[in-house]
Amino acid sequence: MGKSLIIVESPAKTRTLKNFLGPNYRIEASMGHVRDLPKRDFGVDVEKEFTPTYEIIPDRKDVLKRLKEAVKEADEVYLASDPDREGEAIAWHLLEALKLKSAKRIQFNEITKQAVTHALVEPRTIDMDRVNAQQARRVLDRIVGYKLSPLLWQKVKKNLSAGRVQSVAVRLICDREREINAFVSEEYWSIVAKLSPQDRVEPFDAKLAQINGNKAEVSNEEEAHSILRELEGAHYVVSKITEKEQRRNPAAPFITSTLQQEASRKLGFSAKRTMLTAQQLYEGIELGDAGHVGLITYMRTDSTRVAEEAQAEAREYIEMTYGKEYLPSKPRQVRKKGAQDAHEAIRPTSVLRHPDEMEKYLSKEQAKLYKLIWQRFVASQMSPAVFDVVTVDIAAGRFTFRSTGSTIKFLGFKAVYTEGKDTSELTDEERPPLPKLKVDENLDLLELTPNQHFTEPPPRYTEATLVKALEEKGIGRPSTYATIISTIQDRGYVILEEKKFKPTDLGCAVTDYLVDHFPKIMDVAFTASVETELDSVEEGKLEWHKLLHDFYGPFDKALSQAQWGPEGTDRTCPECGRKMVVKQGRFGPFLGCSGYPECKKIIKVEREKIAAVQPKESDIDCPNCGRKMLIREGRTGTFLGCSGYPECKTTMSMDKKVGIKCPVCGEGDVVEKLSKKRKLFYGCSRYPDCTFVSWGKPIDRQCPKCSSVLVEQRWRGRLTGYKCSKAECDYEEKLTRAKKEESGSEQEESQALAS
Repeated sequence: MGKSLIIVESPAKTRTLKNFLGPNYRIEASMGHVRDLPKRDFGVDVEKEFTPTYEIIPDRKDVLKRLKEAVKEADEVYLASDPDREGEAIAWHLLEALKLKSAKRIQFNEITKQAVTHALVEPRTIDMDRVNAQQARRVLDRIVGYKLSPLLWQKVKKNLSAGRVQSVAVRLICDREREINAFVSEEYWSIVAKLSPQDRVEPFDAKLAQINGNKAEVSNEEEAHSILRELEGAHYVVSKITEKEQRRNPAAPFITSTLQQEASRKLGFSAKRTMLTAQQLYEGIELGDAGHVGLITYMRTDSTRVAEEAQAEAREYIEMTYGKEYLPSKPRQVRKKGAQDAHEAIRPTSVLRHPDEMEKYLSKEQAKLYKLIWQRFVASQMSPAVFDVVTVDIAAGRFTFRSTGSTIKFLGFKAVYTEGKDTSELTDEERPPLPKLKVDENLDLLELTPNQHFTEPPPRYTEATLVKALEEKGIGRPSTYATIISTIQDRGYVILEEKKFKPTDLGCAVTDYLVDHFPKIMDVAFTASVETELDSVEEGKLEWHKLLHDFYGPFDKALSQAQWGPEGTDRTCPECGRKMVVKQGRFGPFLGCSGYPECKKIIKVEREKIAAVQPKESDIDCPNCGRKMLIREGRTGTFLGCSGYPECKTTMSMDKKVGIKCPVCGEGDVVEKLSKKRKLFYGCSRYPDCTFVSWGKPIDRQCPKCSSVLVEQRWRGRLTGYKCSKAECDYEEKLTRAKKEESGSEQEESQALAS
């Protein structure tokens, strides 16, 4: 019997497969895609049914040479690329590039002996519906990127780029920023009573909930103090107690999007870091004597389905480790609405590989992510957690105070895992238990506290909430989220500031231009509908060329209007009598008929420039040549450039001032700056003459120990105190709650004045 050749995507998989396949199998890696559209040419023949032209990727020539030699020596060839749309396309490209006639396609959701053996027994042919869905996506993205990017160079700024999905993601962030800027904060007050039973000291807090039976709404300090005066000498009596049992089911096992969200919340991982680490766990880790072993199932999936064998193993482990009461009567199977269900959820290949035992074989990142996946899966197969939730109403004259507490009755799945949250607000189940109380019981008032609050704008997106928004709105697919988030940062359209996404001026300028000229491409609902159509192609319900035709017609029309511009002239076309318009070509502007493409008449004109975004003139003179400086947009924001460019290339910073003088030179202003990695820091406006820099925001106060400047300390965006900017000095100053609110108010006031 001759050898069979199995071609996988990565070398890590080859080591894992060799661990349990015999000598009759040769395993080689394609290193991902071997063919793609040309790097420097459009590569799509629009006139011939959008036929793509594929080229061998230069870095894969040696790989293909090795694979061709391996094919000659093999009796059977199995294409074992990843079990998704992209993997199917890789298998097809290998088939074409290697000129294979009888290759068999196999796929496995986990790299285990059982899964691979089963796949080898039941091979199939390449699924061309999946391949065509991938081709359609690739061609769509090439059309948008290749056609829009040069337009942005011409109309906005050189070396910009646009993407069919990434540009819509940037729009979400820009729209959120505008919501925040337009938000008008409103004042409101809460009143909290600290109470205790009279026969014992067991203090608890109750919040003012009703006035005369209606919802309590306290708008300002005057109303709050009026209520406090009325409550002087009031008797506090328990008027109502409501008890109920609440059951909380565990979260479903991870899919790609929920894994990225939870890894961001709990581990601080970016989506890209999460997917890279998950890929390593999937492809296999060296486990000492056990050899190379795949630890988790395939990490690109939108299905929460779990194989029966995996459920059975998990149930046996739960019963042995935690007891029968932690095991539901029936296996728990959660189906996600709209999921393709082609693959299982993300889970450990065996729950018997406990995270504590695996830790010695894994890097810190791998160990953290594996533990998260293991805990989430085991918890998903366990019994619900049960809570007793008690709500107490306390009467004080015409006022009603309310307090809620909970007591855990049965831990259930919480013995293993609790899902993370995007907010710090407590749920009823998370509140501490209340003391035992009874109706008509008198309570002692220990303290009555009024608290001022202000309504807050919607928060900026974090990685977790952006992934959640992309999923909910149907923008992209879980397998693309990490790439989307990395790309929009690399292009300088957004930055991460205190772990939240903030659009740059450039990002907003590009977004506004694209929304104005390509409203359909930038429409969230339309982008989601394209994803649905791509799914229909994969399911064999829609012909991929029709999808491209339907997309290209309106897009090409919008592109022509944006490219040539609607600027009309008084001249009429000598051919058809319609108005001539100013157009921009490779060699400068010209007059073209507004009836294009029916009438293609053009007239050469004197040079006159048309710009979608003209730089504005400032009142500052160039320090080198005396001409006026222009306000321009750059990759890192707004700057001043000489109007005499390119003869004079002088530029000046327009960095935002913090409001204090440089603590080192005393002459320059402290301004906000961006590092090469697009992180916010503070420096002197006189750089490079003065080299003062600080990651913390300096304030106009000196350290009482060494007289250096103090800088802000923040935790999750909130001001927590101040510390000395000098590394050798250990002075720190923590803010009390009152001082935090006062500092927040001062900060809001200074921001309002600045704007």
